[in-house]
Parts: sequence; structure tokens; C-alpha cells
Amino acid sequence: MSLLFLRTALGVVLSLGLWCAPVSAGVDREKLLTESGVYGSFAVFALDDQWGKLDSSVRIARLATLKGVVEQHREHVAIDLYLLRGLSDHADLLFRVHAMELRDIQAFLLDLKSSQFGRHLKTAGIMHGLTKKPSYVPGFSEQMKADLQSPSEPGQKPYAIVIPVKKSAEWWGLDREKQVALMQEHTLAALPYLKTVKRKLYHSTGLDDLDFITYFETSKLDDFHSLMLSLEKVKEFQYVRRIGHPTLLGVVQSVDEIIESLVQ
Repeated sequence: MSLLFLRTALGVVLSLGLWCAPVSAGVDREKLLTESGVYGSFAVFALDDQWGKLDSSVRIARLATLKGVVEQHREHVAIDLYLLRGLSDHADLLFRVHAMELRDIQAFLLDLKSSQFGRHLKTAGIMHGLTKKPSYVPGFSEQMKADLQSPSEPGQKPYAIVIPVKKSAEWWGLDREKQVALMQEHTLAALPYLKTVKRKLYHSTGLDDLDFITYFETSKLDDFHSLMLSLEKVKEFQYVRRIGHPTLLGVVQSVDEIIESLVQ
């Protein structure tokens, strides 16, 4: 079956009203992605064995329900999708979902799993975190604070990497001054890569069996590789008990791109 036919068939499915979720203005996405006090969940799924056995027309119809669920919840949550298939060995899809209330993320995931498409999703893992104001930056030098405000390079950053982190009990027992000094060294090692590697931190203690979820976007995976090597050389790394397990690597895609990727 040709790609042109699949695209045409998908358009027909949507136009016939098989996806009929009401269009809403949507949540303030920029606010959710930049402000503190926002919940972020990372839901990772693998497609079941039955999915590959379905006829293409059936896959198209079921993928249309994915778009419907995403649209249905746009009023309360911001949803980002990532194609992991081919880059991660234990999962096919990642949903990064932000909301002011964790129960709104829960409602989206429940509806996703109960949809015709979601019934083919096997949960590979779900991680939860909360964005907070930087706690160490106030103790940094003014020059370092200015360097941290430098904008990243313009253009798309198609690769996304998610790395969960758990710190040792020794870390939490350090006095504040010592923690700030160690994080200043950590930040100095990361500064050369701020323009090509975007980073976002989520605090997970009490919400998950992790302490942090680190999220990165880049168009230059070699720079990300060098960044991670640099961070493993600083003293703060000795207090890391767990990094990765899993490490998730995928490509940022729109809902329509995800549908096109999975329908073939």
C-alpha cells in the first residue's frame, strides 16, 4: 500500500468525522513550559504484537482516535509526542505531558489507554516530576547567572533525551554551601553546551522513586555526548546513585507525524 494512499485514507477518515473531538482554545502552553510549580509526566509505551497484524485501514482509524484524545484534553494539559521506535529498544512512543494539576494528566492518560488506539499500548514506564525555581542559582556569581540566560541557537532541535537521576543519601546530608559549590562546578561544565543543548529539570522526590528527571533537546547529539562526559567528571557526579535506567532517546514529532509513522 503506497504512502500517498495511506495519507489520503487518513484524511478521509478524519473528514468523515471518525475523529469528532471538539476543538478548544487550548491551555497556555508557554506558561506550562516555563513557569515553576507545574507537573510534568513522562509516559512511555510500546505497541503490542497485534498492532503490526492489523490492516492499514484499521490502523488509520485507530490512530485517528489518538488525535481525538489529544484534542479533547488540550484545554487542561500540554502534550508533546516523541517517536522512540528504532532508537530505543523497549518502547515506541513517549508522551511528555504538563499540567497545573497531576489529576489532569491522569485523566488524559486514562482516556488515551481506553481509546481504540490506546488498547494497543503496553505501558513501559511512567515518571512524574514538578518544575521548581532554581534553588542553587542564587548562590552563583553574577557572571554565571548572566551566562545561564544566554539563548540557545535558533532552529529545530529534533532529538529528545530523557534521563532519570537519583542522588545518594550523602548528597542530601551535605550543607547548603557545599551543595552550591558542587553545583557551580556542575554548571561550569555545562555552560559550553547551552547553545546547542536545551535542558529542563523536574523534581521527582515523593512523586516517584527518582529524585530528578532531566530532559534535553538538541540537533547535535555529539554535543550532548560531550556534555554528558563533562558532567561525569565533576565532583557532584560521585553523589549520583542512578543515572538513566532507562535512558530514552527519540525524535520530536507532531501528532500527525506520529500517525504517519505508525500507520505504515
